[in-house]
Order: sequence, then C-alpha cells, then structure tokens
Amino acid sequence: MHLAGTISDMDFPERLSTLRHQRGMTQTALAEAAGIHVSQLKRYEAGTSQPTLDVIRQLAIALSTTTDLLIFDKDERGPDDELRLQFEAVVKFSKEEKKVAKAVLEGLILKHEASRWGK
Repeated sequence: MHLAGTISDMDFPERLSTLRHQRGMTQTALAEAAGIHVSQLKRYEAGTSQPTLDVIRQLAIALSTTTDLLIFDKDERGPDDELRLQFEAVVKFSKEEKKVAKAVLEGLILKHEASRWGK
C-alpha cells in the first residue's frame, strides 16, 4: 500500500491519527516521543488545536514521516504525477545540467505568467 495516496486525502487531524495508528502507537506513546503533553495531542487529533511548526517537526520525527505528509493535501506540494518522473530524473543531472534545466523552467514559467496577464 502506498501510504501517501491515502493519507494525503485527509485533513491534518485525520492524518495524525491515522499515522499514529499505522505506527502502532498510543496517544501517550506519541506524545512522549514528540515531547508534548498527551492532552495536547488529543486536541490536535480532535482538530480543536493547531500545533506550532516546532511541534509538527517533532511529530513528524516521532512518526518517522515527513512534515509535508502531515500538513499538505495531495495536490498542494510537489509535481503532479504527469511530471514527477521528469523531476526525479533531474536529481541525477550534473550541476551544469541542473542550471540549464532551471533556466528553461524559469523561462517557461515567465512565459506562462506573461500570457496570464495578457488576457
């Protein structure tokens, strides 16, 4: 099962609770691992309180996941599936090849933005 495909369709409280359950952790165990009080974790999972950035980081570490998976919806971060393979391939480029790819992308983005403003 690809975890990101299911978790990313949930809101933050659901993601947090689901990841905790998938890791086989109780609320007490996760709270201790993240260095927060269990009552605060319960508020996060109930959606009645929002964690600080530092707490999100601590929760991600305790859950062995990324902060992106915890807080962003499926389509809010990263390339869509249509371009994902191409962007993954760019990681293997040399420094000079990455510089060229970046320049090409910046040019396309500027062209796109200019066309939007021209309408």
